[in-house]
Amino acid sequence: MSGHDSKYFSTTKKGEIPELKEELNSQYKDKRKDAVKKVIAAMTVGKDVSSLFTDVVNCMQTENLELKKLVYLYLINYAKSQPDLAILAVNTFVKDSQDPNPLIRALAVRTMGCIRVDKITEYLCDPLQRCLKDDDPYVRKTAAICVAKLYDINAELVEDRGFLEALKDLISDNNPMVVANAVAALAEIQDSSVRPIFEITSHTLSKLLTALNECTEWGQVFILDSLSRYKAADAREAENIVERVTPRLQHANCAVVLSAVKIILLQMELITSTDVVRNLCKKMAPPLVTLLSAEPEIQYVALRNINLIVQKRPTILAHEIKVFFCKYNDPIYVKMEKLEIMIKLASDRNIDQVLLEFKEYATEVDVDFVRKAVRAIGRCAIKLERAAERCISVLLELIKIKVNYVVQEAIIVIKDIFRRYPNTYESIIATLCESLDTLDEPEAKASMIWIIGEYAERIDNADELLESFLETFPEEPALVQLQLLTATVKLFLKKPTEGPQQMIQAVLNNATVETDNPDLRDRAYIYWRLLSTDPEAAKDVVLAEKPVISDDSNQLDSSLLDELLANISTLSSVYHKPPESFVSRVKAAPRADDEEFADTGETGYSESPSQGVDGASPSSSVGTSSNVPVKHPGAASPPAAAMPDLLGDLMGMDNAIVPVDEPAAPSGPPLPVLLPSTTGQGLQISAQLTRRDGQIYYDISFENGTQSVLDGFMIQFNKNTFGLAAGEALKVAPLQPGESARTLLQMVPFQNISPGAPNSLLQVAVKNNQQPVWYFNDKIPLHVFFVEDGKMERTSFLEGWKSLPDDHEFTKEFPGSVISSIDATVERLAASNVFFIAKRKNANMDVLYLSAKMPRGIPFLIEITAVVGVPGVKCAVKTANKEMVPLFFESMETLTK
Repeated sequence: MSGHDSKYFSTTKKGEIPELKEELNSQYKDKRKDAVKKVIAAMTVGKDVSSLFTDVVNCMQTENLELKKLVYLYLINYAKSQPDLAILAVNTFVKDSQDPNPLIRALAVRTMGCIRVDKITEYLCDPLQRCLKDDDPYVRKTAAICVAKLYDINAELVEDRGFLEALKDLISDNNPMVVANAVAALAEIQDSSVRPIFEITSHTLSKLLTALNECTEWGQVFILDSLSRYKAADAREAENIVERVTPRLQHANCAVVLSAVKIILLQMELITSTDVVRNLCKKMAPPLVTLLSAEPEIQYVALRNINLIVQKRPTILAHEIKVFFCKYNDPIYVKMEKLEIMIKLASDRNIDQVLLEFKEYATEVDVDFVRKAVRAIGRCAIKLERAAERCISVLLELIKIKVNYVVQEAIIVIKDIFRRYPNTYESIIATLCESLDTLDEPEAKASMIWIIGEYAERIDNADELLESFLETFPEEPALVQLQLLTATVKLFLKKPTEGPQQMIQAVLNNATVETDNPDLRDRAYIYWRLLSTDPEAAKDVVLAEKPVISDDSNQLDSSLLDELLANISTLSSVYHKPPESFVSRVKAAPRADDEEFADTGETGYSESPSQGVDGASPSSSVGTSSNVPVKHPGAASPPAAAMPDLLGDLMGMDNAIVPVDEPAAPSGPPLPVLLPSTTGQGLQISAQLTRRDGQIYYDISFENGTQSVLDGFMIQFNKNTFGLAAGEALKVAPLQPGESARTLLQMVPFQNISPGAPNSLLQVAVKNNQQPVWYFNDKIPLHVFFVEDGKMERTSFLEGWKSLPDDHEFTKEFPGSVISSIDATVERLAASNVFFIAKRKNANMDVLYLSAKMPRGIPFLIEITAVVGVPGVKCAVKTANKEMVPLFFESMETLTK
């Protein structure tokens, strides 16, 4: 809509929907176009105009591109809530995908990719196949991205219809933008799959490097990020890649520059020639420096990336330290980052310049910045032994200014300097003791007390100084109390005269009787026992030589640093955290269980109930939220969790969901009670997970033992190992007193996965309009994930058993299980998709061989040994999926009981 269309947003008439309906069906084109604009305006401000679906879709048959775009926009928004009606639009899509105008062909295919409705997905395949081979590059590049969106909805369909191969073919396309989009789509698909889908070979490498020169800037970013995953075969190939990528360093877009830097840094690891490495370091410095002339937000992102780069290769910016000097008008977050980098780049050659800067910063008005500057001086002293004396003299000058927080920070870092250089600078202790009265912060007090205790023999009035702190011992924070306790013991061991003896009695009494801090109490008891039984042993423990502390300016572990450098120009390099620590569902290194529990095409995509119809669907870029290039147009902000926590949106959540075929009414044996009526104030909830016709359901029963009607039932599931979430709204009619209701709630897996080792815990929250939220725990039996085609041929079973190494075999006894009949057991196991393969006799024991499979096809090869009618069953399993074995045994124990 253009600027003069703002009038459409001011419709406040009563009876607006009927009027719009009439206008949408007008015989006049202009009137219909105006009506569609009004509908889009109403939709934009949050009004529900879904009831006009059929009328708006009827307007699709138009040659007017603007009108068609508006109708498609409406369709994307409401197709999810009206899937049956959305099918009406399919014919127009198919027709538009063959329109003579390439803009309309591309628009059709783009819209079809955004409509996340399973029923429509199948109709999308033929037009998409045509568009991937379209004569017009604009259509081909749009179709490439559509494949990635389709993969997110139904991965199996994409693989079966050969779209992945078509995408790989597009890498050889003669249009660089088509190549870039094909690479972007393949990279996104790879991020949501654990199988190798997009592997760059030396053949595709040259094609990508060629396309790099002619792409748009974001095309270059996609290609560079994909190239960063390629490991060169040798130094020569690495040099060739670097040579082709180096011109990108001159690009105006920061994201292109950082992506190029990332590749060069990774390939430099393989380059053996020191001259080539030195030249590359020289070439990388100017573009990195240029990033610091951008606006503050870009500067900050650049600085966070530079912070990582200088930890790996400090020589790149060793001569550029002046560009990191803080300007008076820099925002505080930029200043703090610059300080960090200055500490890392400080050397004997530039320390005088750096100290002058830090000293100046220590007189600024921003307290946090001043503190960091003072601490930076101390960190430079610890890092550079030859400059330590100059750093200390600057700190002493700052202490003389007598600004409270400056003095306190100085004392904190001087304590560390004493630990770094023992018996070297203790002559300044007298100066420090003059500032005792000004100390009021726990860390500064603790540091000063440590200094007094550590050097008690050099301080004539050490006992008086400590006594002044002891007066307030009970009110002090734990940090100060612990230091006071240790310092007093040190003083007593060094000067066992009458004064310290009385002090130690008072302190030990305070620390054992008057405190409820277990750390303080335990330390005091240990000291007390040491002092009373063996004072010499106490000296060995308390006055032992301390290890010298080391420079902490490069705090990151080398393996984490390498991982972060491989993620330069993404959120990961800004947060300084690996992607999997803040992006849910990101694929880290492929693990055995990832193959089983990745999003599969079997379930399709189903939105969790906490998202409304109008809400944006979860990022189609599964696991790539961390890979948002800097300043990407329309880039995602740091990703929110895939679903709210357990409390979630229980209060008034929007439960509009794609309608699903209703399963048969639940029946069968009584369900386990999970919320007894005594806990639920009269409401009793029983439930368990079950599998029917290849779909997981939550079979749940409510019994109303209260005196009032209960209605408005809602349910929410916390994050869990399998990401199980409700696939639809809970359908429970109002419950009269004394009534009960049982329903099957469709579940969708892999929506809300919790990190950590696999476990079977399912935390559930249920609310209704009359009662508070009820929380209870349930178990996820692994067998609800066993698929219907899990039966193996005998030969496949034997080959599988032999091919798996011995450390993949696990055994467990089920003492409480008993097999009363082989046939009945086999039948019961088959009902849970554990399929019988063969049996044999071993003495008086029966040995059964069975198989079961999880969604992605990694099988469990099972051997059950038992004596019919005698308690005690032995279960052995061989599988590549080791992490799931404990949950597998839990399931098998349940099934054989």
